[in-house]
Amino acid sequence: MKTKLLFTVLTCFIVTVLFSQSNLNHYKYVIVPKKYDFLKEENQYQLNALTKFLFDKYGFETVMEGEDYPGDMITNRCLALKSDVIKDSGLFKTKLNVVLKDCNDRVVYTSPLGESREKEYAKAYNEALRNAFESFETIGYKYDPKTSPVASNTVPPPPKAEKKAVSQEIEALKAEIETLKKEKQTEVVEVTPMDNAPEVDPVEEGSADEKWATEPDPEPMENRLYAQAIDNGFQLVDSAPKVIYRLVRTGLTNVFLVEGLSAVVYKDGNRWVIEQHSEGTTIKEPLNIKF
Repeated sequence: MKTKLLFTVLTCFIVTVLFSQSNLNHYKYVIVPKKYDFLKEENQYQLNALTKFLFDKYGFETVMEGEDYPGDMITNRCLALKSDVIKDSGLFKTKLNVVLKDCNDRVVYTSPLGESREKEYAKAYNEALRNAFESFETIGYKYDPKTSPVASNTVPPPPKAEKKAVSQEIEALKAEIETLKKEKQTEVVEVTPMDNAPEVDPVEEGSADEKWATEPDPEPMENRLYAQAIDNGFQLVDSAPKVIYRLVRTGLTNVFLVEGLSAVVYKDGNRWVIEQHSEGTTIKEPLNIKF
């Protein structure tokens, strides 16, 4: 009787390991958050850094949340799993387990509980997390793009009619961008002075452009826009989050059309720029985009 029970348990364990390995091998990246919900600070007790270290140790390619993501992951977020560490209630023990979710927030893998009887939080969390990660040693993870159903889940091309219209606009924008690069246009705008307006010193011609090109970008967080991959391009959202612009891919590298506007977004040196065209006037402004 005991032999049959042991055989059944062992069989279930082997099936679970093989199933978990097959599932995890579909994913190329693991995103590690900067803070866990049960802690008060980012990377408290060095737990988030330890998580990244342990994923790396067991063969995963990991990125910290908010860092520069690889190009294939930007265009296909489903290549990455989101990791989390969950704390279980315990009176005399610290209990943690590791959870991996796909791009649709479906749980792909949950590790067994890792436990520790240490009284100091730093030691207890460290030991419990390492114990929880022991299950990854038996899984033997290795990314396999050939069998991965998410590897080909890239952004689909636009419909033919839309692609033709976009191509025509791209050609017009190509010529316009080349013209703007070759010659610097100066526009004279007639301004009606305000009553009692303060006098200001004139600014030397070209000084603003030179200052913009040479001074480092302070990148204020409140003005930062975050690029999110959508069909045929990206949407730029602020910290609210609120969609500010939708960018449509073109045939040029780092050049996008702006949906709903007579505008183009392109990379000028190390900066992203938006140029808007209205009634013969061109307005160029820098954008702080985080891809």
